[in-house]
Amino acid sequence: MARMVQCVKLGRELPGLDAPPFPGELGQRIYEHISRQAWALWQDQEILLINHYGLNMADPQARAFLMEQMEQFFFGPGAQMPPGWTPPTQAGKGAPARKGAPGPRRK
Repeated sequence: MARMVQCVKLGRELPGLDAPPFPGELGQRIYEHISRQAWALWQDQEILLINHYGLNMADPQARAFLMEQMEQFFFGPGAQMPPGWTPPTQAGKGAPARKGAPGPRRK
């Protein structure tokens, strides 16, 4: 049976992560208060931030920036999702692709 947490991001009890996502105080807070579903939302947000700002993850300043953004995403003011929010469905076969850069051109 999955470990359940009262997710502060999504405002309801949901399955939690299997282990802290990384060492330290923030990793432990995420483990104790954030659901798997909310963590998946962060992973999408993290990719968006890395691409938007062209972050180099070998740069300590870029990593510090992402950590600050992660803390705000989960625990900052207004971090909870709006009432009645439901996650978008995953794109499957025949479903429209996510918005973003166009795919490679076919020859």
